[in-house]
Amino acid sequence: MKPSATRRTFFGAMGAAASLAAIAISKKPTAAPAALPTALTETSKKGYQLSEHVKRYYRSTVA
Repeated sequence: MKPSATRRTFFGAMGAAASLAAIAISKKPTAAPAALPTALTETSKKGYQLSEHVKRYYRSTVA
């Protein structure tokens, strides 16, 4: 009977460690959103234009 009690203790400890790891990962602080590069904020008649749609896309990729 002694080996099963040891096995039970081992699996109980593993479950507790997994729970603590999940809690630690969930409380990890999130990074602040990065600022858009200045080249992206300038608009011109030709080429790339930074519209509200594009700004919304860049904000969504940071999170």
